[in-house]
Amino acid sequence: LSTREKEIIRCVNVLTEYQTTGVIKFRSILKSYDFDGEIGEFIVNFLDYRKSRGLSEDTLNNNKIYLHRFLVYLNSNKILYLSDLGNKHILGFISSLGFFSKSTIHCTLSSLRGFLRFLADNQYLDCDLSYLVPKSSYKKEAHLPTTYTKDEVRILLESVDRSSPKGKRDIAMILLAARLGLRASDICGLRFENIHWETNTLCLIQKKTKERIELPLLTEIGNAIIDYLKYGRPESELPYIFIRAGRPYDKLEEPTLHSIVSFYLKRAGINNIDKKKHGPHALRHSLAGILLEKKTPLPVISEVLGHTNTESTKTYLRIDLESLRQCALDVLPLTSPHYQEVK
Repeated sequence: LSTREKEIIRCVNVLTEYQTTGVIKFRSILKSYDFDGEIGEFIVNFLDYRKSRGLSEDTLNNNKIYLHRFLVYLNSNKILYLSDLGNKHILGFISSLGFFSKSTIHCTLSSLRGFLRFLADNQYLDCDLSYLVPKSSYKKEAHLPTTYTKDEVRILLESVDRSSPKGKRDIAMILLAARLGLRASDICGLRFENIHWETNTLCLIQKKTKERIELPLLTEIGNAIIDYLKYGRPESELPYIFIRAGRPYDKLEEPTLHSIVSFYLKRAGINNIDKKKHGPHALRHSLAGILLEKKTPLPVISEVLGHTNTESTKTYLRIDLESLRQCALDVLPLTSPHYQEVK
């Protein structure tokens, strides 16, 4: 089908859905990947195997993208069966990745290596071709986290109109990011069962780390959630606390939360907003910065942010400028014997 024909079909489906249900669901159209043929079937088996091992949906989707690229390469070279797969095809595919970014190449090689090992371990191939896949030395470059000052966070919170149902929802979500440092995925996935009103605690299994976290339900946050539930949340049987303000009343998704935080940051008139990241994760970074300013021990910050170890938290040490200044060494005078004249 052509692009135009696909668009016509999509429009017809949307109109049919509206005629049948009375609502139009807002959803992104995920790109589908066809794994046809014998090799495609083995890739599907590999993805199912990795899913059974507990890999996250994001990781599985990435594996799907990279291995589909491998399958397309093989099909274009008339390699349709595993018995036809040889060293030159593996090396040829690797050579074809040269125009991609270093991170994409690194992830593609990792997925390919895992797939080839899977084929060998299950004796689908006579020999293990994974040795042909070079180990990438790529290391993700560390970027300085985007943070906002305590005053900027205050201005952000003040910019939310708490009189409207949507504003009541938005302020509760922003507070969860700014005061507790919750990730967007955990805010959007927050359920009624996660809030323990009798102990004023919030308990959940983090989507990213799969680790359990327990945080205090601050009075400010608790009151905002109650205000939203009583006067802002549409009637719905969904177990999720935060849902769309208009029909259909579905669970709120992470990109929507990012847009909400970005909208209020711009409305607040905070300087240099276009040069900074402006999503909920920036508020998480900001909380870490504020805790560092208060000389909060690193293990405590790690526990608050839900990190599995303090190594992940150490990245925030680079934004604690006051503490870094104390580590600076005095510059030796030019008369010092440590300097030597270069001739």
